[in-house]
Order: sequence, then C-alpha cells, then structure tokens
Amino acid sequence: QVQLVESGGGLVQTGGSLRLSCAASLSFFDDYAIGWFRQAPGKEREGVSCITSDGTTSYADSVKGRFTISRDNVKNTVYLQMDALKPGDTAVYYCATDCFDVRRPAYWGQGTQVTVSS
Repeated sequence: QVQLVESGGGLVQTGGSLRLSCAASLSFFDDYAIGWFRQAPGKEREGVSCITSDGTTSYADSVKGRFTISRDNVKNTVYLQMDALKPGDTAVYYCATDCFDVRRPAYWGQGTQVTVSS
C-alpha cells in the first residue's frame, strides 16, 4: 500500500522558516519525481516545487529563492525547506508522486497546514 505522509507544518511569523517532510512507503522510490503542492482557502491547488529521480529541482516563481527541495533516498523522504515565509504562503501543503500538474500524480499525501502570521 502506497502512503505519503507529510509533517512539519505549523504556525510561524512572517520571515520565519519551516521544514516539511514527506515520508513515502513506495517501492522504487528513487525512480519517482516528487512534487510539493499547496492549496490556500478558496484557491486551486498549485505546484510549488519538484525534485526528479536524478535530483534536478524546480520551483514556482512565487517561491524561488526562498524554498529548497531535497530528497534522501535512503530514508524515502523528500524535504521542503521554507525560508522567508510570507502570509501568502499560508496553505495546506501536499506531497505527491509527480510535479506541478495536479492531474498527474497517482498518489497524494494527506497534507500539512502551514500558517504564516503577519
């Protein structure tokens, strides 16, 4: 059974940092691109960042330079380091087994709430 479990969300002030984790029970984890998405209240889910099987990373323009994605294939875990957080980053953050296009992932985590106070 495939599971993606996010953790690390919480409440932080503007300018603060959080590190999200996505732990995957997934055969051949190394072969998957893993993406982070977010959904703010009243808005559509959007892709935030991606890391491919060979470690190539990419970011939405809104988070470029502030967020860093990484993976540990021994631990089957992907991380999202979020720095210089803004109130506009407030959302539920999800990890999934593909990137940027919400129609593509076969598997999703349950999400973790990130709230940035002004």
